[in-house]
Amino acid sequence: MKRLRLFFVFLLISSATVGQVKPEDTEVWEPEPPVVASAEKGLPPSDAIILFDGSSLDAWQEIGSKNKIQWELYDGTMRVVPNTGSIETRQAFGDIQLHLEWKAPIGTEEYKGQNKSNSGVFLQSRYEVQILDSYQNRTYSNGQAGAVYKQHAPLVNAMKKPGEWQAYDIVFKAPRFDDNGSKVSSGYLTVFHNGILIQNHVEILGTTEYLGQPKNEAHGKAPIRLQDHESPISFRNIWVREL
Repeated sequence: MKRLRLFFVFLLISSATVGQVKPEDTEVWEPEPPVVASAEKGLPPSDAIILFDGSSLDAWQEIGSKNKIQWELYDGTMRVVPNTGSIETRQAFGDIQLHLEWKAPIGTEEYKGQNKSNSGVFLQSRYEVQILDSYQNRTYSNGQAGAVYKQHAPLVNAMKKPGEWQAYDIVFKAPRFDDNGSKVSSGYLTVFHNGILIQNHVEILGTTEYLGQPKNEAHGKAPIRLQDHESPISFRNIWVREL
């Protein structure tokens, strides 16, 4: 009987406590998210930083200098002129959402593997998402289109045929380093290729290396790079949102 009385007392106290809880107790009003107009008809969002819209190459420079790039502005696209060098943005970035479209040229049937329309986009000048004509072109899985080069193979091969435009949408969280230069948290990449998820929040193990293992060197914001790998890759509609 005593236990029963204690049970009812507990129910009364619990009911009284629940009665004091209000929906407003868990509502958060500040800060208010800013209004951003969504992209329509292929246009970037209203808060995007335009890196290339087909009209100018001014957002880009030769790596390590302020010199104008030698890539070609052609019919609203930016095209690699082989052996003129890779390029980078004049602005440095940290965490970002990046959109870019690229096209592998046709008439390259004699090339195979890594030699078939090779390029790459480097986040913070160090972490590469591979650009390659991987349409019916077998190579090592962590080096094909959409790979985080030599670290993560894409979940699927979403390539269109050469001559058709490909789209990458990349969400990048940069690694963090303490004042002593030690990494305290890894970077992560999420990548959509032609609207298909191919990298699902994968951990960046360190710098992109052709030979050897990734390195973890302390750094802050850094430019986005596009690679000249001796292939006339074309680019268009490149924009970025800082996160």
